[in-house]
Amino acid sequence: MARILFTHARVLTLAKGPRPRRGKDLGELGVIASADVLVENGVVSHVFAPGAGPTDPGVHVVEAAGRVLMPAFIDCHTHACWTGSRIDEWEQKLAGATYLDILAKGGGIMSTVRAVRGVSQMQLRDQTLAHLHDFILQGTTTVEVKSGYGLSTEHELKMLRATREAAKVWAGTVVQTALLGHAVEPDDPRFVERVISETLPAVVREFPHIPVDVFCEASSWSVDDAAALLKAAMAAGCPVRAHADQFNSLGFVRQCIELGARSVDHLEASTPEDLRALAASRTIGVGLPVCGMHLDGRYPNLKAVVEAGGAVAIATNSNPGSAPTSSMPMAIAAAVRHCGLSAAQAIAAATVNAAAVLGLPDRGVIAHGARADLILLRHKDERALAYELGGNPVDLVVCGGRVFTTKPTPSDM
Repeated sequence: MARILFTHARVLTLAKGPRPRRGKDLGELGVIASADVLVENGVVSHVFAPGAGPTDPGVHVVEAAGRVLMPAFIDCHTHACWTGSRIDEWEQKLAGATYLDILAKGGGIMSTVRAVRGVSQMQLRDQTLAHLHDFILQGTTTVEVKSGYGLSTEHELKMLRATREAAKVWAGTVVQTALLGHAVEPDDPRFVERVISETLPAVVREFPHIPVDVFCEASSWSVDDAAALLKAAMAAGCPVRAHADQFNSLGFVRQCIELGARSVDHLEASTPEDLRALAASRTIGVGLPVCGMHLDGRYPNLKAVVEAGGAVAIATNSNPGSAPTSSMPMAIAAAVRHCGLSAAQAIAAATVNAAAVLGLPDRGVIAHGARADLILLRHKDERALAYELGGNPVDLVVCGGRVFTTKPTPSDM
């Protein structure tokens, strides 16, 4: 494995402070205005003063020339295992239909369920791998991927297996989540019972200790049913997460806190009281601001959680219905504009805190021994990540100590 030396970089170490970052500590990026960073054996080996790093023939030198070097993005909430198209439904939404209207008519999540059920595991693997490739090109080297478009035991396992196979050949890291409580099968009155008594045990047998997720919302899983699923998952040794308060505040945030969920995601409709309770807990609030851009203009008040001393992360929620993107820079830009975060806070939420959501202490920072998942931006000011809309700010990606992709820079032309 090559030794790589970045020279004269503006380094965002994010190495100081607790993990996850809470409250006022969220915006501390640990900036070193100019430094050299050495990567060896797949990890960060040393951070030197500028010009002090080794220059022997065995080192591949990357001249940063003042550009920002930072931890690669970690996308802690995606539905990247999917196939099919929801463009027709998007046009219905533009004509006035709501997301819940479309879902009630058998569209939305159920559209993708039908598409996923209609393809083979190999086809689904290939489609997932194509989605993952889009992530890494934009600087994301760790991606959480949920199931949830299968609903039946057979097809949930197909999704999880397809994702596992895609992960074996992808350059980055995939963290799998079993989203067993997504939509509710409308033609099966015993659906919830079957998921808890049949699908959950089958998944845990093949994927022990996999995190389990649920979507608690009107027209989907009720508070009582969602809590029952998470309790059963915990009894089976699985960490739990939840989608809550996307459209309606149903009271599930408090239940998730009591259960010790790793995260509660969405939070667009959460009450101030629930956000304060979340801030006082160990559960991390995950904002998905691209949903607001694409669906209905509503966003989680992450600023309130941070000001109350809580921990937040952000993610793309990449999926074909409510967030058709794989761009963490877009999520950062949206979080700053609409969720009340500063640029520095959004960067930490997309790196070190996202790593905490996934239980990965070896990444999200630039420090001795950390996994060498790094990105070199074309920018010399990290605030440009939030300021710029569209485009790809990443000039170079290092994933597990290997240079995955580069783009020509003016000095190379």
